[in-house]
Amino acid sequence: MHVDVLAELVNSLPPGVVVTSPDAMDKYREDFARDGSAGKPVAVVRAETADQVQQAVRWAAAHRVPVVPRGAGTGLSGGSSAVDGGITISLERMRHIEIDPACQVAIVEPGALNAEVKEAAGEHGLWYPPDPSSFEICSIGGNLATNAGGLCCVKYGVTVDYVLGMDVVLADGRLVTLGGKQIKDVAGLSLLKLFVGSEGTLGIITRATLRLIPAQAARATLVASFPTMTAASSAVVAIRGRVRASMLELMDNASINAVEDWRPHGLDRAIGALLIAQSDAPEPASEAEIEIMRRCCEDAGSDEAFSTTDPETAAMFVAARRNAFLALEHRGSLLFEDVGVPVPLLPKLVEGVAAIAARHQIEIPVVAHAGDGNTHPIIVYDAADGGAQLRARQAFDELLDLAIELGGTITGEHGVGRAKKRALPDQLGPDVMDLTRRVKLALDPDGILNPGAIL
Repeated sequence: MHVDVLAELVNSLPPGVVVTSPDAMDKYREDFARDGSAGKPVAVVRAETADQVQQAVRWAAAHRVPVVPRGAGTGLSGGSSAVDGGITISLERMRHIEIDPACQVAIVEPGALNAEVKEAAGEHGLWYPPDPSSFEICSIGGNLATNAGGLCCVKYGVTVDYVLGMDVVLADGRLVTLGGKQIKDVAGLSLLKLFVGSEGTLGIITRATLRLIPAQAARATLVASFPTMTAASSAVVAIRGRVRASMLELMDNASINAVEDWRPHGLDRAIGALLIAQSDAPEPASEAEIEIMRRCCEDAGSDEAFSTTDPETAAMFVAARRNAFLALEHRGSLLFEDVGVPVPLLPKLVEGVAAIAARHQIEIPVVAHAGDGNTHPIIVYDAADGGAQLRARQAFDELLDLAIELGGTITGEHGVGRAKKRALPDQLGPDVMDLTRRVKLALDPDGILNPGAIL
């Protein structure tokens, strides 16, 4: 790129907003997936306002420069990997949060962390339910871009279920406002939901209005151990048919031991699988729900099950589940999956994952938002071993194929990004892929927004 063209961008924004030194830009090249596809941007725009986002996008549109939006960089599918010759627009500095208790909404800029929104809502006795395992470090903008889920989704739904409005900068630099504080609004096409989960390929979200609900009630927790993941998955299927649990999370033996090696949580290293279930129904309904879940676990072959209403005890088990990704990082290089199937097919999915691991002689620990049928098989391999790396890539592709064969999805919440786009046509089929491309072309005719992601 000609130096005068880049200088035009630098000079159009306040000092310090645009960085161009390779060292300063390096940390903006990859997300947590570290999938190896990242290019080298010519600049990183650390926007502080929506106006600055617009200015950067207008410049990019005028010069046909690729634009990659970026939040906190905690994505797991390469969705915010930098593009050679493009710019990355980081939204990390846009952190404002406003709570409107009367309307029960939060008006949030994209750089605000999920945990910060929860804390701000909690000060008014309100709650923002979507809670990815990385809720303490992931940003709302990234959650919106991938339609993130989390541990409470089994009862409370995913990010899109809480979006009432948003401001979006389009590919030509225009800013449009969709929705607002009103709960019901069917005026026009449902464009709001089109942008949620679009991974920055249709526009850049600069503000969102999020629906809040009254704070979650006290939770009762059931912890059950099983000899196998198949048995634990069968218990989940049975529970889903009987009660509406507020959490149904699974860990297999490998993920349990990884967590214990990294930071002991008091988990039993010998068990085949651990189910963490919760009920937040009012008493005595919660006690009844826990008892039903206990019987489902026993019928499925649980070795042991105990319940507690002590928040600290429950928090320890939930923390162990949330920390699985961080713990497994210490075991080697990782390839992250989040394949999902209809809940009744969950046992077949976990059996298929185990078969793929055995066939390729590679470790694939599994944790799962089991109540949603959404699993996270995490492929662990030695990046210095060419053979292991090849087997890992083959296993990664086979896991995507397995999910499709079972009538499921290649991504329940992480997004397609750059890591999974090979398999997207296999899931969606040619007609839906054509429709997807038409939408992309209509909103981004020059293809400058996050090129290489999804499509």
